[in-house]
Amino acid sequence: MLALSARADAVLARALPADDLAPIALHQAMRYAVLGGGKRLRPLLVYVTGLAFRAPLEVLDSSAVAVEVIHAYSLVHDDLPAMDDDDLRRGRPTCHVAFGEAMAILAGDALQALAFEILAADTALRAAPLRHLDMLRTLAGACGSHGMAGGQALDLAATGLPLTPAELERMHVHKTGALIRASVRLGALAAGCEDEPMLAALEDYGHAIGLAFQIRDDLLDIEAGTAQLGKTAGKDVAANKPTYPAILGADASRRQLAELTARAQEAVAALGSNARNLCELARFVALRES
Repeated sequence: MLALSARADAVLARALPADDLAPIALHQAMRYAVLGGGKRLRPLLVYVTGLAFRAPLEVLDSSAVAVEVIHAYSLVHDDLPAMDDDDLRRGRPTCHVAFGEAMAILAGDALQALAFEILAADTALRAAPLRHLDMLRTLAGACGSHGMAGGQALDLAATGLPLTPAELERMHVHKTGALIRASVRLGALAAGCEDEPMLAALEDYGHAIGLAFQIRDDLLDIEAGTAQLGKTAGKDVAANKPTYPAILGADASRRQLAELTARAQEAVAALGSNARNLCELARFVALRES
């Protein structure tokens, strides 16, 4: 996993505009947002899914870069004063604190466009144009009103409201889960998988770990400190946001986290030993400390 994470860092650094290329401030902000650390979970999901179908790593690089660049853009905008108003991300000042609010907005806009440019320009996919189109559609769907942006809208509207567990799940299936599910699907599609039952099983896997990721995030918000998290701890509670511990309780949240982890592993059992890394990532999501 460490080797794949390092590969993601290297291909991201190459894909981003150089920080001495005009407009310099914008390109510096883009590189700051993407290259300042992070778990690289989404690129890892692309890589390990593709490897489960024996795809060469270079066939997976553009999808891995695209999902992480989208994720970075979402964090830049999520941290803005009009959204979550955070000053700390990955142990550093957030992009708008470091570069100003206007430049952070532009950096997020440019990163989203760059993600599609990178995926669209992947020459390895030219021999399969319909599959390439499916991949672009998958990424777009994960970002829009029926995906990440829609989940963020639901999150903003839900602040201070007593959501039901079903409403909470719906919000996070969009806000957090959509890009995670897309990462898994992109890895499979890039590898040439066209087996619909297998793609459906991978969708179940992505759904489970997407919710597991959010539950673990909510638990860490109340259990860990700011230094450990690299972002402000306890902020969701202070902002009166609906979270899994607040709605289900901490113990029930931990039980659901374990159930989702088992569900994710069961979903990919048909891959046999090729599912080892996918199962390992599911465990990492459930046990991570930041």
